[in-house]
Amino acid sequence: MLSAESRTSLQAAAPAAPLRGHLPLGDPPGTPDRIEVTSRWIERAGRPWFPVTGEIHYARLPRDRWSEVLGHARAGGLDSVATYVLWQAHEPEAGRFRWDDNLDLRAFVQLAARHGLDVVVRMGPWAHGEARHGGFPQWLVDRELATRTDDPAYLALVRLFYAQIVTQLVGLTHAEGGPVVGVQVDNELYDQPEHLATLRTLAEDLGLRVPIWTATGWGGAQVPATLLPVYSAYADGFWEEATTGWPAFAAFHFRYSEVRDDLTVGADLREALDGIVLDPTAVPLKDDDALPFATCELGGGMHVAYHRRPLVTPRDVAALALAKLGGGSIWQGYYMYAGGTQRVGPQGSEQESQATGYPNDVPTRTYDFHAPVGEHGQIREHHHLLRRQHLWLETDGAAVAAMQVTVGGGSEDPAELRWAVRSDGCRGYVFFTTYQPPVSPLAPQPGVRVDVELDGEVVTIPSNPVDLPAGISVVWPLRYPLTGSLTLRSATAGILTRIADAAGEVVVLTATDGVPVELVLEGDVAVGGAGTARRDRAHTVVTLDVPPGPETVVDLPGVRVMVVDEATADRLYRLDLGGRERLVLSDVPVYALDGRLVAHPDVESASISLFPAPSALTGDGVEPSTDALWRTWTVTTPSAGVTRLASDLAPVAPHPPEATSGGPMHRLSAPTDFSGAATVEVEIPAHLLADVDRALLRITWTGDVGRALVDGEVVSDHFWHGRVWDVDLSPVRDEVAARGIVLQLLPWRSATGVWVDPTVRGVADGITVASLDVVRVARVVLELTGADDAHE
Repeated sequence: MLSAESRTSLQAAAPAAPLRGHLPLGDPPGTPDRIEVTSRWIERAGRPWFPVTGEIHYARLPRDRWSEVLGHARAGGLDSVATYVLWQAHEPEAGRFRWDDNLDLRAFVQLAARHGLDVVVRMGPWAHGEARHGGFPQWLVDRELATRTDDPAYLALVRLFYAQIVTQLVGLTHAEGGPVVGVQVDNELYDQPEHLATLRTLAEDLGLRVPIWTATGWGGAQVPATLLPVYSAYADGFWEEATTGWPAFAAFHFRYSEVRDDLTVGADLREALDGIVLDPTAVPLKDDDALPFATCELGGGMHVAYHRRPLVTPRDVAALALAKLGGGSIWQGYYMYAGGTQRVGPQGSEQESQATGYPNDVPTRTYDFHAPVGEHGQIREHHHLLRRQHLWLETDGAAVAAMQVTVGGGSEDPAELRWAVRSDGCRGYVFFTTYQPPVSPLAPQPGVRVDVELDGEVVTIPSNPVDLPAGISVVWPLRYPLTGSLTLRSATAGILTRIADAAGEVVVLTATDGVPVELVLEGDVAVGGAGTARRDRAHTVVTLDVPPGPETVVDLPGVRVMVVDEATADRLYRLDLGGRERLVLSDVPVYALDGRLVAHPDVESASISLFPAPSALTGDGVEPSTDALWRTWTVTTPSAGVTRLASDLAPVAPHPPEATSGGPMHRLSAPTDFSGAATVEVEIPAHLLADVDRALLRITWTGDVGRALVDGEVVSDHFWHGRVWDVDLSPVRDEVAARGIVLQLLPWRSATGVWVDPTVRGVADGITVASLDVVRVARVVLELTGADDAHE
């Protein structure tokens, strides 16, 4: 039963026209596919463009995995990737540059283009990125120059590094028909605007021409007028103190707000390295009307430090991203979108640490970040949750980018309804959220109904009040054009995507679990299929006769509306296959490559459905199973699956090291002495490593720090924080088959004071290994053949 109605209203006025020509950004007039940066959005080929960018570090991935990771990024709805160029990797010795193997920036950019992705090059020279000395080579640090300034000796070295990068990118910039649309200079530089401007000038003097030049703007950074400030938002931070619970800054990012800045990201480094302590009252948190709201570091997950190990969840990531869309973002950029592995260089592992003056010790090898795509290609829930947002932006992003935000409600008071509207004055979207992370959850919102005035007319959504369950974030359309003559006045389901087959267009909506679906159409509309209609004054209200799902289709004049449930939406991809865009429903991760469908099953049998469907889908182990609106095939991969090696182990560390603190902020230090660690020798049968694309050792355990060694070399490490630990056996499969793998484990000791999430904090002191599994991941390439089938 519905509770008492909570009703509120706002007027969504038509936004002012954007300023043009006032920024030294964009392509010259007449450039093919011209990119222009206005005061409110970025424009491409004369239309607003809504970029969706994910951070992927080529130098932290094996080269033979680049294509897979980029394929997943494109399948996740990204249209671009960003990547650091780590100076320490490319010039390990002064004057000796490397661009070979997985350091081949040019090849990575070209491969991104093959996958349909643009590229933003974060060319430093200082990167941070949890890299040793922020990415500076040791030889540069040893010279004790005035780095990150306009010191001539420093700039001379930067010029040499930049010249190498520019050479790598010849022919690949946007103006040359290539994928490189933007460059970021330096990173998290707060008080040297003249130097940031110099870096752009230096790169341009070397011949680099791109339409978009950026610099990170958070932390009250002073960004010169020649660069576009880009912003961040994280659900938690490993850089906080071990005594901090949920950081005070985080709750803000789950409310709708046009405030762009966050003064806490990188605050420990500002204080420890530069002595900069910001007065929040003295820093403007909202830019003026001259610049669009662009992001580059929406937390795609979160790294861990030794002293503090957040447990950011997939739903945290998705809700935060959607909140930024409700706050006016016109560029969604994620850090990280795909995890990687810290490099090993002349001085050893190249992670940041207290030994090099940083406040935090982080793992020596893993840089998984619990990203949507994991360090070893693991596909996680937020890959799917974010894809739902990205498919919507791919479908209607040009309109969304031009829409202005009006916040309807949502203060720090957790009881207040949090809602906002993005609108162009005639149509738009209403945002609602009842989501905050489990550490500080919000209550349900009963009896929700709002009035939005658009172009002098009030749209009420929904027509009858609904209860919004706790823990959801939704975006519902207002006056969405289904066809040239048919308007979806409102819906309690979100736009997912739209596609056409021989029978016409299909608009796909996503229902929200626990919220009844209502479609309100303008005018008197004939309704068939899975919908039942009733008249409400001048409108037609449609409810569903059957639950949402992939076969739930409402027939309307000139268009069909498919209303899927959330579980279906999480399985749905839109990919370029067999010469056209198609929808794919898949039980396992998939992506497109040169018109073929690539699947990575970790189970023996999986289902894949296509719409519009080709006559046949061919490949190893593929058999047709059903033929309905969606044509379905079963893919059988006997080599894939999970094999249990051991369980319920309780190894004992005979002499664990004492806890120590260090670094400029005297935080807990990661142990380096493993001589007293527990040792678990794991033998892995050779057949589990053969005839498979990838084999992971999955360790479900509790403890403090673990290392995995093959032939005495550390190939992986893990600061326990409540998640499983995956070790990729594929690069060392021969050695592992011959000699096994050794785990060195140190015990959890609650008295040490390491911060972990409250949901996992109650583990007993010591070490437990609940299970050791080998996860075998196959790779199947599927060809689409024959003519498309149309379903009338």
